[in-house]
Amino acid sequence: MELSERKKTILYAIIKTYLETGEPVGSRTISKYSDLNLSSATIRNEMSDLEEMGYIMQPHTSAGRIPSDKGYRFYVDRLMEDKEREVNEMKEILVEKADKIERVLKQVARSLSVNTNYAAMISAPRYHRNKLKFIQLSRMSERQILVVIVVEGNIIKNQIIEVAEELDDETLLKLNILLNTGMNGLTIEEINLAMISKMKEQSGIHSQFISEVVDAVAEAIKSDEDLEIYTSGANNIFKYPELADNEKASEIITAFEEKKQLSEIVYDTLSNSGEESKGIQIYIGEESPVKNMKDCSVVTATYELEEGMQGTIGIIGPKRMDYDKVVDTLKSLTSQLDEMYKKK
Repeated sequence: MELSERKKTILYAIIKTYLETGEPVGSRTISKYSDLNLSSATIRNEMSDLEEMGYIMQPHTSAGRIPSDKGYRFYVDRLMEDKEREVNEMKEILVEKADKIERVLKQVARSLSVNTNYAAMISAPRYHRNKLKFIQLSRMSERQILVVIVVEGNIIKNQIIEVAEELDDETLLKLNILLNTGMNGLTIEEINLAMISKMKEQSGIHSQFISEVVDAVAEAIKSDEDLEIYTSGANNIFKYPELADNEKASEIITAFEEKKQLSEIVYDTLSNSGEESKGIQIYIGEESPVKNMKDCSVVTATYELEEGMQGTIGIIGPKRMDYDKVVDTLKSLTSQLDEMYKKK
């Protein structure tokens, strides 16, 4: 007997419910939470067929059912097919979207430097608190497992992990379920030692592999990953006598060229942005997170393209900069950038 679409939907609902609750699943539960609009009696008949086919089983004398290994195999195969398709679709979309947003941000930096006669910077948007969406484990060879990690914002990271001995299909299946059940939807702050210890204990002899996957996840969603920062107009610094001194100008130009120092401005702006600042922050002299800019003023704004996805725009100039004009420009730009992105 082949699985009909109705049986597949019911089986999928049983497995998902069992993964969430850890309790045997009854027909009334499925009728309540599925969108089948079927009676409990009809669902019981389908569940009986699924049990005969070996996809679910009845533990002890309980009225509910739990997935069998064959049921888990169905679930994971279907899950992996869906996730692989989703990953491929996301890769295509991300390449196109990244190219568009890069062109927009570079143009924004150029326009700012030209219109203000100061130096400008803008960071690529990123999620301020990344969450793990899902993990996909696939065998590449006998001793190599490919770990595909997708985090919020559909950022995809791949890592190959070497294993001491080959992991069979059933083991890989169970580890896949264990990792996704334990960590999906969590930020790096929420993946704590107690959770990791529990997963390692549940994985038995494969605790080292679990540890390496968790490390890969932490690397993928950590908050201090390299930022993409676009700059323009650094030479405008030389237009202002108080900054044109060779040593002062050299320090500022170095900060723009290396860009790593500029990331401190981004981190500080994102961590301090809130209702009080309305997304605008002004650093004067020694207040700047970048020591090389102690003779400058830095005005920054936080832009948000979608929920949680943020970036920083900054204008760097002399302490006697036209603050009123700069603040108005940044306020207008954050709004425009949001609209430009949505249209893309």
